[in-house]
Amino acid sequence: MSNLLREGERLDDLQRSNLQIIQNPAKFCFGMDAVLLSGFVTVKKGENVLDLGTGTGIIPILLSAKTQGSHFTGLEIQEEMAEMADRSVRLNKITDRVEICQGDLKEASAIFGASSFDVVTCNPPYMNQNHGLKNPDDAKAIARHEVLCTLEDVIRESARCLKPGGRFAMVHRPHRLAEMMRLMAAYSLEPKRIRMVHPYVESEANMVLLEASRGGNPWMKAEPPVIVFEKPGVYTREIRKVYGY
Repeated sequence: MSNLLREGERLDDLQRSNLQIIQNPAKFCFGMDAVLLSGFVTVKKGENVLDLGTGTGIIPILLSAKTQGSHFTGLEIQEEMAEMADRSVRLNKITDRVEICQGDLKEASAIFGASSFDVVTCNPPYMNQNHGLKNPDDAKAIARHEVLCTLEDVIRESARCLKPGGRFAMVHRPHRLAEMMRLMAAYSLEPKRIRMVHPYVESEANMVLLEASRGGNPWMKAEPPVIVFEKPGVYTREIRKVYGY
């Protein structure tokens, strides 16, 4: 194990199927949004899944344990992050099902070919050019701001990579939901399921989970909201289940 860890890195237990993940707090660590997305997306037996901007590889690693999908590919533009994610895959001995590739998600359909996947997931940067950005080269800034890709890039390439009838699932901020819907319509992705995520039952939503179908008919199901905390510091039963507690 020691040869898989680099200076400043730590090993975190994912509380599921004995999986662990390598992370560097100085660079970027996955958040609840990625875990919620892994519990929201529909992945059927034998399906192939692509995760765009995979970061630490958390989504394909979790999906390999949570679903009966056949193969999971994570695409990450940052070389250091992709290499770290690949080490996590090797550490967990799941290289037969999970693969990490370094590359630009803006070129995903060229890298993998059009209509190559049954499912595409993405936990994209939430903040656009209108939000303050101190260091565009910082790994955390790249993960949080649209430095290297835009929301349109994500939705366009997801649509192109999906097989007809394939599903695209993402997590984002509610204030950009109208923009998400417009872009999905522009690239023939029909929203099918939506869940709002609220910190507390009385709080405004601070995340939205959305699943769409490539070329589907108009019909969307608004599912019950996700409530994160029962009270300060205490997760709800649903969140504990998603995390595997």
